[in-house]
Amino acid sequence: MAAAAAAHGRSHNLTLVMALMICVQVLLVIMCCSSMCLVKADPDPLTDFAPNVTTFTFKDLNQNGVINVGPGGRRAALNITIFPALISQGITVVRFELLPCGTNPPHTHPRASELLFLVSGGPLLAGFVDTSGVAHLDIIHAGDVTIFPRALLHFETNLGTETAVFISGLNSQNPGTLNAGFSEFQIPDIAIASALYTNIPTLDKIRANISEFEAGNLEALQKSPLAHCVPGKNISDFDNVLRTMGIGNQQHLLRSLLKSA
Repeated sequence: MAAAAAAHGRSHNLTLVMALMICVQVLLVIMCCSSMCLVKADPDPLTDFAPNVTTFTFKDLNQNGVINVGPGGRRAALNITIFPALISQGITVVRFELLPCGTNPPHTHPRASELLFLVSGGPLLAGFVDTSGVAHLDIIHAGDVTIFPRALLHFETNLGTETAVFISGLNSQNPGTLNAGFSEFQIPDIAIASALYTNIPTLDKIRANISEFEAGNLEALQKSPLAHCVPGKNISDFDNVLRTMGIGNQQHLLRSLLKSA
């Protein structure tokens, strides 16, 4: 009897040990899968830098970068063609100038998060919309830094009376840019009209006014100020709303301020 009991005890302990080992193995698999799911913007480099790179400094980004202009702004960007040192490093940078009331239109970067630093001018009204449809907005003053999470819709508008100069760093050599307004109107009208609960003639009017960044001169974009934007007006009111009100109330109160501008 004693021997049988001892054998049963050893069998029970062995079962517990095996169960524990299985649990540990499952936990390790879960941890490995979790780490694999933390997808990086770009793969890790396999060398210190790309072959045949002869310089690691790009001279005068503002003049020699890839220059494009849009609705009230100018941007100078880098890519691997004009600056091969970026290859496999998982980074790039863009320099912006926004005139008063100028806007960097709502857009996304499918392959990168963005860190924005306002060097001078402004302030900027900036923010992004998360996947719950909630807008996260703030007033960015010179010296401030803000972040736009990867692939989320974001924008910047210059509320001030001076040209805003800001630098954006992105964690991909090729972050991609998808302009929300311009891209939406590449979809068949029947689908857009249904989504917006409107008609085709209204879509045509909106489409005619949508601006996409294009090659050109900043001076050509100095249009008459839009009725809803007066440089320097309501900055303190905007600031107070964004700093004191809950996120859910910001959009409604900002819209009220714009109507009174």
